[in-house]
Amino acid sequence: MAIDRFEQLEVWQTAHKVVLMVYRLTAAFPNDERFGLTSQMRRAAVSVPANIAEGFKRRGARDKIHFYNISQGSLEEVRYYVRLAGDLKYTSENTELNEQIDQTGRMLHGLIRSIEHKQLS
Repeated sequence: MAIDRFEQLEVWQTAHKVVLMVYRLTAAFPNDERFGLTSQMRRAAVSVPANIAEGFKRRGARDKIHFYNISQGSLEEVRYYVRLAGDLKYTSENTELNEQIDQTGRMLHGLIRSIEHKQLS
């Protein structure tokens, strides 16, 4: 089956779940964090699937990998913000969100390796 749209990519679907989870989590943050941690965390989370979508339509392997690398960086940024929110006692343990972040990271890594492998073949 050919993948025609970014929404069909499993890694995008998983990254999108991270965004939804982050939005639900940050909705309970203190109001004084609206322009601070809430904004930063949401921006970083949205960047992950957005860069997957942008990379999907890029023609060259290098371009694709570039955008998928940006997604990886944004995902790690989200991971840090989740930890910070916990340390600030804005949330309790976020096992499910952390697992979703881990899964997305593994999938992004696999996607990049697959592209690199095809490029070498």
